[in-house]
Amino acid sequence: MKTNLTLIGMPGAGKSTVGIILAKNMGLSFIDTDILIQINNQKTLQEILDAKGHMNLRAVEEREILKINIASHVISTGGSVVYSKAAMDHLRDISTVIHLDAGFATLEERINNFETRGIAKDRDQTFFDLYTERQILYRKYADLTVDTDGFAQDEVARQIEKAVCQALG
Repeated sequence: MKTNLTLIGMPGAGKSTVGIILAKNMGLSFIDTDILIQINNQKTLQEILDAKGHMNLRAVEEREILKINIASHVISTGGSVVYSKAAMDHLRDISTVIHLDAGFATLEERINNFETRGIAKDRDQTFFDLYTERQILYRKYADLTVDTDGFAQDEVARQIEKAVCQALG
């Protein structure tokens, strides 16, 4: 049985905050793969991007995720995890994958540091281009999609908890 819950979605969708609340509510541990990357590389995501580009950050992210061997955790991922089939296959093997779906207008309100946030994107790619490209991948890999627009983070966590409990019977 899969004992982990993995949250995927765009930067600003609430993966880290909802993940912490969800873990607390369900008595699970919490891990944020962006923090894991920063700890293990002793650099911020933006420093990794600035040094070697977005494709390198994606490769670093894939390596770190493939090392994850845990149970009873909520895993909050970076938004670009869906570009790695290997990473997503691994996460799907060890967890139920939940897409936190926030609309573009909501994300645009929340993200005001797009250029310096450490987002793995092509240099000329706009936030809307990135959003459009990733939505297809999030839906492809998600076992469950939760609409976050208009809901507080604790409400989103309760929606996920309810859906997971219903799925388990």
